[in-house]
Amino acid sequence: MLRHEFQPGKLIAGLVLVLAGILYAGDAGSAWQIPWFVVIPLVTGGLCLAGLVALLTGRVRRRRQGGRTGADLA
Repeated sequence: MLRHEFQPGKLIAGLVLVLAGILYAGDAGSAWQIPWFVVIPLVTGGLCLAGLVALLTGRVRRRRQGGRTGADLA
């Protein structure tokens, strides 16, 4: 049994922010050059995608739990 429910929206948000951190770390370490404005659409788009996934996940979970009764859960 899982200790907590899986939340894919938070996973996507975390991955996008880690990617942004890796890009900045590579730029700071002179591994590559990226313009400062590249990360803005990456983070904004990633957070919007994470919000959409979280919204869809919540709706799917609500729909699945909607038909259950007390007798079904026992």
